Amino acid sequence: MSARPKLRGRGPRAARKTLRGRVALVVGLGGFVLASWLPGLGHASTVAEQRARLPPPATCKDPIAGVWKSHSYDQRFRDWTIFTLELQRTAPGVDEFEGRITNHSWVAEPHESSPPPCRGELRYLISMDAKGHVRDGIISVYGVGSWKLDEVLCGSWNMGYNLDHFSGQIDPELMEFQSVNNDGGRAVNDPVVFRRVHCNDGEQPDQEPRIAVAPPPFTPPEEEGGGCGLR
Repeated sequence: MSARPKLRGRGPRAARKTLRGRVALVVGLGGFVLASWLPGLGHASTVAEQRARLPPPATCKDPIAGVWKSHSYDQRFRDWTIFTLELQRTAPGVDEFEGRITNHSWVAEPHESSPPPCRGELRYLISMDAKGHVRDGIISVYGVGSWKLDEVLCGSWNMGYNLDHFSGQIDPELMEFQSVNNDGGRAVNDPVVFRRVHCNDGEQPDQEPRIAVAPPPFTPPEEEGGGCGLR
């Protein structure tokens, strides 16, 4: 057993500095672990990344009804999720909607935005009936009744599921809304970007000119000074 080398400057003052350094390191690591655990803190895809994955917007006669999609990744659970909202008006001219919410999720790595070949990790389809409304440009869509496990495409299912609830301000030019999902369980203010990608069956597309939407880069450059937008 070799002797421990003698360190210089190990007097009381140096010891106090070392102790303070160790405390700062522990506090810093603790803050990192806490930030990594708390929901809604830097785990989901950024808004720009989510937008870049979505198809071009659909221009329909109806400003709201149609098929809306999202496509995001959650680092906490290593899973990709595509939500689909199918919305129809309950009556002409009424901003009340009904339809369906579908969740297609799979466990995979960040670069696997499409489902990889089955390798034993979970991939599933869940759906539920939905209702919604629009008030002052803010849309709210939420699951009603009971959710249904439509298919387990890979792995095994051994858990429950909370009904989804999305809400956000609609951008009528982009045909998007940046929502937060709150399901009373895992999802707490999770940012989810929806874009309308299809009109409902039998509805003619709107021929009026709209602005062209060029998708942003997949990984946008960081801006100096940070920001306070959704992830």
